[in-house]
Amino acid sequence: MKYGVHMLLFSETFTRKELWVLDRARELGFEGIELSLFDPDSLPAAELKKRAKALGLRLNTGIGLSEKHNLISPEARTRKRGVEFMKKIIGLSAKIGAENLTGVNYAGWGYLTGKMRTQREWEWAVEGFRKICRFAKENTDVILCIEPVNRFESHFINIAADAVRFLKEVGAPNARVHLDSFHMIREENNFTEAVRLCASRLGYVHACENQRGIPGTGMVPWEEFYRALRAVGYDGWVTIESFDPNLENIAKLCCIWRKFADSPEELASRGLKFLKKVDRKTRF
Repeated sequence: MKYGVHMLLFSETFTRKELWVLDRARELGFEGIELSLFDPDSLPAAELKKRAKALGLRLNTGIGLSEKHNLISPEARTRKRGVEFMKKIIGLSAKIGAENLTGVNYAGWGYLTGKMRTQREWEWAVEGFRKICRFAKENTDVILCIEPVNRFESHFINIAADAVRFLKEVGAPNARVHLDSFHMIREENNFTEAVRLCASRLGYVHACENQRGIPGTGMVPWEEFYRALRAVGYDGWVTIESFDPNLENIAKLCCIWRKFADSPEELASRGLKFLKKVDRKTRF
């Protein structure tokens, strides 16, 4: 496994002032960092790529589409705007040398209609995401990884089975499933079956406890999860994702109302130590 950490544990923006986050991630022992591209126009792409290379730190990117870029909107102009925005995010990800573009990149994050997913929404998303994948394949080496999220954040794709079905219909060789233990423990029947369903389509993993705290302090069945990952031959990224409640915007979006550690650094370092211990224990 390769271990990364999410930038949102340290900062909710990434401008020149936040380049220190890369150094912090490396100091804590991580091989990579995931950057959220909520404000792509402020990203110091050239400096970021240079700093990451100097540190030997690998990059991944993530996005949660806003309602104005929603690929399942009933408004055709909104869906078109979403496709064009994703092309911009893909281009920026490639520019900084990111390996994967993850997250809710197939629908509006937080967009809820109050009803079950419709066939029309499915068709709109497949059509739009197919265009996005085609653009990525023709212009970059970036892999697109779609993240099933819990029912309170989307009504569209909540479980691995639906993510796999979606990717089969999209039919793109450069698209994978992104599993997140925080969402899995709410929506999946069990971890093993979810991983098994993804198999070779699994492309990215977020490691997070059921309460968003330090891996190993909650209810996630980590050994079962790792054994399932090994059974399907997964040896990709495992990125610790949590959020600092002092970051007001992201804390509000993700409903983080209490501290899970004395500092972001403590959460990250203890989480990494625990995951590597599970990694070693389940290796044979």
